[in-house]
Amino acid sequence: MKGLTKSMLEKIHSPRDLDGLSYEQLEQLAGEIRRELISTVSVNGGHLASNLGVVELTLALHRVFRMPEDKVIFDVGHQSYVHKMITGRYDRFSSLRSYGGIAGFPKRSESEYDCFETGHASTAISAALGMARARDYQKEQYEVIAVVGDGALTGGMCYEALNDAGNSRTKMIVILNDNEMSIAPNVGALSNYLTNLRISAGWQSAKRKVRHLNNIPLIGKPLYRIIHGTKKLVRSVFVRDSESGFFEALGFAYFGPINGHDLAGMEKAFGQAKNYKGSCVIHVLTKKGYGYEKAEERPEAFHGTPPFYIETGNRIDKPSCPSWGHIMADTLSEMSESDSRIIAITAAMKLGTGLDHFGERFPDRLLDVGIAEEHAATMAAGLAAGGMRPYVAVYSSFYQRCYDQMLHDVCMQKLPVVFLLDRSGIGGEDGQTHHGLFDLSLSLPVPGLTVLAPSSSRELISMLRWTLTQDGPCVIRYPKSVKEIRNRQEQDFVPSRWSVMTGESDVILLAAGSMVPVAMDVYSILGKNTISATVVNCSTLKPLDEDFLSSIPKKAAVFTLEEHMLTGGFGEYVSSLCLEKGFNVPMHCFGVKDVYIQHGNHEQLMRDAGLEAAAIAEKIRKLLKGA
Repeated sequence: MKGLTKSMLEKIHSPRDLDGLSYEQLEQLAGEIRRELISTVSVNGGHLASNLGVVELTLALHRVFRMPEDKVIFDVGHQSYVHKMITGRYDRFSSLRSYGGIAGFPKRSESEYDCFETGHASTAISAALGMARARDYQKEQYEVIAVVGDGALTGGMCYEALNDAGNSRTKMIVILNDNEMSIAPNVGALSNYLTNLRISAGWQSAKRKVRHLNNIPLIGKPLYRIIHGTKKLVRSVFVRDSESGFFEALGFAYFGPINGHDLAGMEKAFGQAKNYKGSCVIHVLTKKGYGYEKAEERPEAFHGTPPFYIETGNRIDKPSCPSWGHIMADTLSEMSESDSRIIAITAAMKLGTGLDHFGERFPDRLLDVGIAEEHAATMAAGLAAGGMRPYVAVYSSFYQRCYDQMLHDVCMQKLPVVFLLDRSGIGGEDGQTHHGLFDLSLSLPVPGLTVLAPSSSRELISMLRWTLTQDGPCVIRYPKSVKEIRNRQEQDFVPSRWSVMTGESDVILLAAGSMVPVAMDVYSILGKNTISATVVNCSTLKPLDEDFLSSIPKKAAVFTLEEHMLTGGFGEYVSSLCLEKGFNVPMHCFGVKDVYIQHGNHEQLMRDAGLEAAAIAEKIRKLLKGA
C-alpha cells in the first residue's frame, strides 16, 4: 500500500477502471497522479514537466479510446509516464528508469499498451500512418492516434508523414499537444503559426454552420458566398492562414484549440474525432509542469531532471565538476572572442549540450534550429562554404539523424564543420534510444573525416582550439562527464599521435576517450597480479597513429578498449589496419557486444557490458594464461 492519499490510483489497474469515475473523482485522480510523478521523479530523475502537462490529456485519451485495441503512439515518448501508471504499471512505477525497472519511454516488451517504441522526436505520425495502413490492409477496425508535441513538429519527418497521410484515405488522428515549449523554447515559423491558431477557437463550428447554407433553395448559395467572403476577410485579419488552414491543406480536418486541462472538453473533442470519417488534427493547449510551481516556473530545467528536493526544486547531487558540455561551450566562447567566424548550432538542446553558456556571451552567434538535426548539418555546411566556422553540438544518439547530411553535404565537400557529440558512450537511465554507441560506426568509414575522443577535460579544450587550425570536417565525441585521473602528467594533444601514460611492457591497452580512466584502473589491478601493462591514450581515432602501431613488438599482447559497439568501432578499425599492414593485431577488443543496452545507472550498465575495470583485468589475465 502506498498510502490512503493514493487510494484512487491504487484502484486503477487498467484504463477501463476510469470509465465509471465522475469528473470530481477524475480531478482527484489527476492530483494523485501529479503527486506520484513529482515523488518518483524527485528520487529517480526523469522527464517531469512534460508529464505534469499531459495528465488530463492522457486520462481523456484512455476514457474515449479503447486501448490496447485502439493504438496510441506518443511522439518522443518521454511524456508516457501517466499512460504507464493507468495501464497496470502503477505498482512498479517507483522503479521508473532504474536498473531492472520500468523504462522511461514506451517499451513493447513491457506492456501490450505500448504498441510502438519512441525515444527520438518526430516519428509518431509516420509510425501511426503505418499502423493505420496495416489495419486497413487487414480489414480490421480500430483507431490509431499519434500524440505529438509542438516541438516535434519542428522536425521535417512530421511533414513527410502529414503529406503522405493527407494524400491517402487512411484514417488516423493526430493530437497536437501544444505546450509552447519543447526542450528549449520553440523556434521558427511553425511556432508562430500555432500561436495564431490559438485565437481561432470556434472557427470550425462557424464554418460548418455556414456550409449548411448551401442546402437552402434559391438564397442558400448566394448567401453562402457573401458570408464566406466576409469570413475569409475576418480570418485574414485575425489569423494568418487561408480558409482551409495549414493542416486542412494537407488533408486533415482541424479541431481546436482546446484547453488541455479540461477533461470534459477534451473527451468531447476526442469523441468527435473518433466518429469523424477522415483524418484529423486535434489541437490541445497544455502547460508544461502544470501542478508543480517549480516546474511551471522553469519547465526547461524539469524536462529531463536528475533527482531533486521537492520543496525547493534544487538538485540533490550537484556535480563536483562542470559537465563537459559546459567546458566545451566556455572554451568555444573564449575562442569566439578573437574569431568572429565561429557559429554554434544546436537542435533544441541548448541546455543539454551546454550551449546556454555560449548563448549568454554570444546570443547572435548561437543558432537553435529546433528538432531538425538534418537541417542543422546541411546549414552548417552552407555556413562553412560561406567562410564561417560552424560547431554543431548534438547528443551522440541524435547525430544518427543527420548521417546523410554529414556524409554528403559536409564531408564530401571537405568543409570545416565540427560535430560535437555529447553523451557519447553508455548514457544511463534514458535507455536504449539515448545511448551514444553508434557514432564511430557512422564516422570512421567516412573519407577525410577526423575523429577525436578526449580522455580529459583539458584534452577536450586542446582539441577544440586545434579545430580552428584545420580546414576539414571533424567529430569530437565525449561523455557527459568522466572521472578525471588524479596527478595525471598530461601531454599536449597532438593530432594523429597517441600518448603513452605508463611504462613500457608487453601488455598494451589501447584506450579510446572515456575508457582511458578505466584502462588506468585495469593497469592498477593487473599490477597487483604482477602483470605490468602500458596504457595508451588513443585520442585520435581517425586517422590512426600508424607509427605507433607499427612500433608494437610482435610478442606484445594488444587490447583495445572503447565505450562503443564492437562492430564498426575503434577496435575493429585498428584490427583491420593492423591486418592490412602486417602490424601486431589486437588479441582482444573490449566494447559493447551486438545487443541493445537497456536503462539503468552507468556503473551497472558498464558492468553488464563487460567494461568494468575488474572484469577487463580478469579477462586479460585469462587470455594471457591461454585460458
